[in-house]
Amino acid sequence: MMPTIWRIFRNKSVEEFLPDPYIACVLNCMLWIFYGLPFNHPNSTLVVTINGTGLVLELIYLSIFLIYGKNSHRKKITLFLIIEVVFLGIVAGIDLNVFHTHKSRSTFVGVFCVVFGVAMYASPLTIMWKVIKTKSVEFMPLPLSIAAFSNGCCWTAYALLKFDLAILIANGTGAVLGLIQIVLWLSYYGTTPKKSKTSRAAAADPEVQLQNV
Repeated sequence: MMPTIWRIFRNKSVEEFLPDPYIACVLNCMLWIFYGLPFNHPNSTLVVTINGTGLVLELIYLSIFLIYGKNSHRKKITLFLIIEVVFLGIVAGIDLNVFHTHKSRSTFVGVFCVVFGVAMYASPLTIMWKVIKTKSVEFMPLPLSIAAFSNGCCWTAYALLKFDLAILIANGTGAVLGLIQIVLWLSYYGTTPKKSKTSRAAAADPEVQLQNV
């Protein structure tokens, strides 16, 4: 993720990058944090702390899109964050008032974690059609795909050790989706147009950009 964010910060533009993966990650992290709280799923400190750190990072990444993105990006991010907070509130309300055991609560919240965990891993694929159409992976960064694959594998191993079905299904699927993204990147990397030095200089120089407007 960092190479993508650094490129956006350096060029003062989000270009063709999409905020979708980061929006999906925010809801995913919030759900897993709630899942790991003691009244839902005891002894899940690792789940809470790692996803808490992830939530902070994702909000920082989205703030970069809010600063350097288009109005459409800002509206999309704001709208979805509001929807996600409201949705989490509804899930929490039902969980705390309807279910009264750790098993029933973790099962209820775990279903949402699985669904939105898979959605998070699949969100980078929203640009897959653009990659196939343009035969360019410029806006589907390899580090993000490798991170998704590695993250899925690590959490799958953790789930197998803890016998946690929700974590296993979400992240096992995520590892497969991450691998698909890597295969797609490798398939089209060779046909991705290479930027010339002049183009790179223009992208990095605000004055040149203004002259070209």
